Amino acid sequence: MSNIRAAIVGYGNLGKSVEKIIAMQPDMELMGIFSRRAELDTDSPVFPIDKIADYADQLDVLFLCLGSATDIPQLAPQYAKTANTVDTYDNHRDIPRHRQVMDEAAKAAGNVALVATGWDPGMFSLNRTLAEAILPNAKQHSFWGPGLSQGHSDAVRRVAGVKKGVQYTLPSQAALDLARQGKAGDMNNKQAHIRQCWIVADQVDHQRIEHDIRTMPDYFVGYETEVHFIDEATFDREHSGMPHGGHVVTTGDTGGFSHSIEYILKLDRNPDFTAAVQVAYGRAAHRLQTAGQTGAFTVLEVAPYLISPTPLDELIARDV
Repeated sequence: MSNIRAAIVGYGNLGKSVEKIIAMQPDMELMGIFSRRAELDTDSPVFPIDKIADYADQLDVLFLCLGSATDIPQLAPQYAKTANTVDTYDNHRDIPRHRQVMDEAAKAAGNVALVATGWDPGMFSLNRTLAEAILPNAKQHSFWGPGLSQGHSDAVRRVAGVKKGVQYTLPSQAALDLARQGKAGDMNNKQAHIRQCWIVADQVDHQRIEHDIRTMPDYFVGYETEVHFIDEATFDREHSGMPHGGHVVTTGDTGGFSHSIEYILKLDRNPDFTAAVQVAYGRAAHRLQTAGQTGAFTVLEVAPYLISPTPLDELIARDV
């Protein structure tokens, strides 16, 4: 089995996790990390981020470990012209536009772009689609947390004046119970969750920063949002972990008989799990291109066997 030659773009929490997960794969090797920084705390080769195109003939897939707020929309299309890419873009409402832009860029270069991988969008997307397709008269609700959101935390940290910041998503237990009973009705995600921000910033900026967070479209507008300002020592002591998780709850009936499907994730470290999903879809990107396909794909369009290192015949013998 020939190894898939992979590279990482960006070396924050997600990039470090992708580096670790690649080392665990039986069919991948890391050729290097592309970063804006000249020196990184890693033993892997490091290259300037603006030199990616120079290494195109040495790459099978680029893992884009960049923020969804600005970096992925601005930079991902140009990387899709160089190699197969896998991103974790998580701005749900904007994914159709992002997919279209990446589709055009990837097709023009004969590459594949896997977009919006991770766990939501990603694994939750798959489970929502499967459960709704199976259960007639389906009622479905997704709950996130309690846990730290990487995408929303990145958006918070980009607010001017924020020195350190994280955002936790907290589900309402009452709302979760109603969903399990099939009684949540038209309750939307904004009604079922609280967004809780913990920020380190200069006192003079607090009022303006809180306003900028609360009025951020696609991330906080419409949600019950708490913004807490704390000192740096408290932040480092109490907010350095990265747990997360959630539920997709689907109920339905087959003519008087009730059924429910619930998918649950409990993640000790959000970046590690997100990276594991991203790396698996890197395998799919390479296989799709090898089979002659080009363009952008979401997780809904990728057959499950394409993400597994186990050969299809073995999967069929074991699991079907």
